[in-house]
Amino acid sequence: MDLRAKDPARIVEGPPVTAPDTSLSPEQAPAEKGLKPGAISLVSSIVIGVASTAPAYSLAATLGLIVATVGLVSPLVVLIAFVPMLLVSIGYSELNKADPDCGTTFTWGTRTFGPTTGWLGGWGIIASDVLVMASLAQVTGQYVFLLFNANRIGENATSGWVLLVGILFIVAMTWVCYQGIELSARIQRLLLSTEILILVVFAAVALVRVLTGHAPPSHIDPRWSWFNPADIKFSALVSGLVLMLFIYWGWDTSLSINEETADKKRLPGLAGIMATVILLAVYLVVTLSSQSFAGVGTKGIGLANPNNVTDVFAGLGHAVFGSTGVGPFFFHLLILMVLTSAAASTQTTILPTARTALSMAVYKSIPSAFARIHTKNMIPTVATVVMGAISAVMYAAMNHFAGGYIIPDSVTAIGIFIAFYYGLTGFTCVWYYRKVLTRSRRDLWMKGIFPLLGGVMLYAAMGYSLQADWNFSSNASYTSWKLPFAPHWIIGGVFLVFFVSTVLGVILMLVWRLFGRDFFAGRTLNRSTPTLVPDVDAAPAAGGASLEGDPTRDIGT
Repeated sequence: MDLRAKDPARIVEGPPVTAPDTSLSPEQAPAEKGLKPGAISLVSSIVIGVASTAPAYSLAATLGLIVATVGLVSPLVVLIAFVPMLLVSIGYSELNKADPDCGTTFTWGTRTFGPTTGWLGGWGIIASDVLVMASLAQVTGQYVFLLFNANRIGENATSGWVLLVGILFIVAMTWVCYQGIELSARIQRLLLSTEILILVVFAAVALVRVLTGHAPPSHIDPRWSWFNPADIKFSALVSGLVLMLFIYWGWDTSLSINEETADKKRLPGLAGIMATVILLAVYLVVTLSSQSFAGVGTKGIGLANPNNVTDVFAGLGHAVFGSTGVGPFFFHLLILMVLTSAAASTQTTILPTARTALSMAVYKSIPSAFARIHTKNMIPTVATVVMGAISAVMYAAMNHFAGGYIIPDSVTAIGIFIAFYYGLTGFTCVWYYRKVLTRSRRDLWMKGIFPLLGGVMLYAAMGYSLQADWNFSSNASYTSWKLPFAPHWIIGGVFLVFFVSTVLGVILMLVWRLFGRDFFAGRTLNRSTPTLVPDVDAAPAAGGASLEGDPTRDIGT
C-alpha cells in the first residue's frame, strides 16, 4: 500500500514506500468530498465542540431532571459521566489520526466491523441530531418571548407562536450553515463567549450569596457528601448518568469537521478531548452553585420542582440576581444566554449531521444526492437543507403530540443513542488497532484500554437504561403507550422514541440494500480502502520501511 495515497495533504516526506499489490479498484479510490480544507483552526474547532453541547441550554433543560432523579449527588453524576466521555474522546482522537473522515463513527465502524455496523453507527448520529432539534427549537421559541417579558406566551410550550418562532429559528440556522463553515465558526466564537461569561457570573453570584448568608431558606451549604456514591441507589445513578450524557454530548462535532480543520490528523482529536475537559469545569461549577443556592426541593425554586425541571434558569434567574436594581438586567442576560446557547447548538447540530450524510453518500450508503457540494461555499447542500427541513417537521409534530411532553422523553432517548454510537466508536478503536496494542505502552492504553473502558461503561448504561425505560412505572418517562392487546403493557415514552427511531433506521437500511449494493458488498468502503494506517499484516515495504516493530512511531502519523 502506498503510504502517500489518498490526497496531496497526506504525502509522507521521503522516497516512495510501497507494499505488494497496491492496485485499487475504481470503487476503492478515495473520494474528494469537496469540503474546504484548513478553514478551521484549533481554537475554532474547540469552540464548535463546546458550543455543540450548548452548555447553558443543556443545563437549563436537563439539570432539574437529573436532580429529580439522583437528588443531592448530582455533582457526582457530573464527574462520573465525564469519565466515559473522556475515554471515548481518546478513541475518537486515535481513529482520526488513522482516517480523518467527516463520517467519523460511520466510516470507522464500516472499515472495522463492516457495512451494517457502520451504517447503524451513522444512523445513530443522524437520529440523535434530528431528535434534539425539537428541544432546541422549543427552548428557543419560549425564550424569545421570555426575553421580551411576554411570559404568557413564553411559558406555554405548545403555543402556536412558540412553534412559529422555533421553526423560523431552524430555518435561520440552516441558512447560516449554508453560507459556509467559516461564517459558522465566527458566529460560534461570539455566541460561546457570551454564554460562558454569563454562566460564570451566574455561578459566582449564587455561590457568593450562599457563602455570605444571603441565599433563600431552601439553600444547602456545599458538602463532600454530594460526591458519595453510597447515598444513591444504583438504578437512579444510571438513569442520572444517561441524562448527563446528553449534557456532555456534542464535542464530537470537532471531529465531524475534521476535513475542514488545519492539521486534520491531529487537531480535531485534540479539540474533542479539550472540549470535554472544558465542559467538566463548567458543568461542575454551575451544578454546585445551582444546587447549593436553590436546594433540591419540589417546591419554590427547588431544582426538583416539577414546574422547574425542564427549565431551571427561568426559575432561578430572579432569585439569584434579584428583582431590583441591576437584577432584571442580569436576569434578561441569563435568558439571552440560554437563547444564544440554543442558537449555537442548533447551528452546530446541523453541521455534523450534514457531514455524516455527506460521507455516507460519498461511499454510496445513502442516495448520491446527499453528496452534492456548493461550489462556492464548499458545504453539503442537499444534506444541510434536508436536515433543516426534517427538523422543522419533527418539531412541529412533537410540539403538539402528547401536549409536547414527548420532547423531554426524546431528550432521554437521545442519551441512549449517544451511548450507542459513542460506545461503538470506543470498541471500533480497540479492534481497529488490535494488532499493534502490544507495540508500546502508549498504544495499549490510548488505542486499547481507555477506549474499551469508555465503550463498556456507555453500553452498560445504555442496557440498564433501556430496561428501566421499557416500564412506564419506573417514572423514567413523561409519556406512555398501552399495548391494545394482551398483556396490555404500559411502555414508557423514552423506550418508544428510541425503539421507533431504531426501527425506522433499520427499515431504511434494508431498503437501501436494494440500491446500494456496492456499499453493502464492501466495495466502496473497507479496511483496504486507502487510509493513513497501513495493514500491519502486510509484507515489509520496499527498502525495509515497515512500521511493524517500531514502538517509537505512532500509527497514523
